[in-house]
Amino acid sequence: MYVRRNIRWSLVWKFAWRNILFFVLWSVIVTTVYVALLKQGIDVSIPFLPLSTIGIAVAFYIGFKNSQSYDRFWEGRKIWGGIVNYSRTWANQVLTYLPNLPTDSTLSSLHAELIYRHLAWINALRIQLRRTTILDRKNLSYVPDLRLKNDRECQDYIRTFLTDDEYIEVMQKANTATHLVKNQGKALRELIQQEQLDAYRQVNMMQTLEELYNLQGKCERIKNTPFPRQYAFFSTVFVWIFVILLPFGLVSEFGKMSNSSVIWLTVPFSVLISWIFATIETVGDNSEDPFENYINDVPMTALCRTIEIDLRQLLGETEMPPKIQPVDDILL
Repeated sequence: MYVRRNIRWSLVWKFAWRNILFFVLWSVIVTTVYVALLKQGIDVSIPFLPLSTIGIAVAFYIGFKNSQSYDRFWEGRKIWGGIVNYSRTWANQVLTYLPNLPTDSTLSSLHAELIYRHLAWINALRIQLRRTTILDRKNLSYVPDLRLKNDRECQDYIRTFLTDDEYIEVMQKANTATHLVKNQGKALRELIQQEQLDAYRQVNMMQTLEELYNLQGKCERIKNTPFPRQYAFFSTVFVWIFVILLPFGLVSEFGKMSNSSVIWLTVPFSVLISWIFATIETVGDNSEDPFENYINDVPMTALCRTIEIDLRQLLGETEMPPKIQPVDDILL
């Protein structure tokens, strides 16, 4: 997630330079052809009124698309906010409901076992959500390769929170996160059988696990349901139709002025208007999928580290991993 208040122009240029180069060349070609043919009595311009109508329609269309794209990002961020809250709830329930008795695991206590397994769950979910999807953004419209440091394969970090046997077991599953929550429920059942947990508190803790499943399912719904292609595809098509026609309308307007050299103002104004429309389209395109580990996505790595620090401090630990800091204004 980009965290700097003002986006650096170097980054804007990285997104825009190819489009701007095309806009300049196209507007120069159209203006040159218009001037050359006008001397022969041929007018290739088009009235600006129908062009402006197209521009208004395109603006409404991409505005709707961008609104829906932002909703997908914001829903993803709200879901992870819920994961943060229910992680703290789970840790509080573990610490207040259960006795702190040694177990046979390599972890130091029952509290640590249940809380560490939860930390394994959030990291497993993060990695699962960042796996490659069928739809590659570069197949939809031009987006520069700004994929952040790849943490799709940092599965070894999960190992630090689990016993070796459990790690091997869950990593063989297609959905590791699902089986980690299942193991939490299994641990609660064993505590009931050992009379270390009463039924009322078990129900309360199972409700928390249910909510974690709900939050995981919501993330998976966004991940596995791409933004409707009919909106995304035709938004791009309509923008480029408008961009291609724009210089033909502008030369018509500037050609009406008495000073013949004014007609070359078509080039800068055409480039400016085209860049604005193309940028609006790109902004929406980059907000469609909030879990892909791109520049504008939900900072799941930082959120997982925040949860880890909170929960380990609740356990009474003092040696904490550092908080994730932005790199080049981007928070992972």
